[in-house]
Amino acid sequence: MSRPRPEPVHLIKQRRDAALSALVDGVPYIRTMGITFDRRGDELTGVLNYDDKLIGNPFLPALHGGATAAFLETTAIIELSFQILWDEIESGRLEGGALTPETLPRLPKTIDFTVDYLRSGLPRDAYARARVNRSGRRYASVHVEAWQDNRSRLFAQATGHFLMPGRSN
Repeated sequence: MSRPRPEPVHLIKQRRDAALSALVDGVPYIRTMGITFDRRGDELTGVLNYDDKLIGNPFLPALHGGATAAFLETTAIIELSFQILWDEIESGRLEGGALTPETLPRLPKTIDFTVDYLRSGLPRDAYARARVNRSGRRYASVHVEAWQDNRSRLFAQATGHFLMPGRSN
């Protein structure tokens, strides 16, 4: 008995990219904030592309705390949502052409989100990665870290708890 041929890598990458695009395009706020995502395999890095509108204190200048918190929360939600879809993407049960914001599952809802501001965000691009600590049928816990020039020199971190999408919410 012969084993089925592995699926071509470019098709898998297309499905992964289509799923990420559908997630991001489903939230217009992400585009307004100038947030993009860089995907390498199953690892996502959020990028807050610098814009003058993100400055909260022009005398320092420093990124606005609200913009920083929104960036961290967005990164956490997109990471969590991407992980929810991962098995469907990898198995091919989720087709690239069928992915639209309307056909994707609902996003997790924030229960609480705590941000630690470790230093001022400088007027330049910022990066963030989220790590899902726990993800169950009803609840998830996510930790996010943000940096600018040096990954080991964080300027903010956060922990969030999320209500997972289901039939009742």
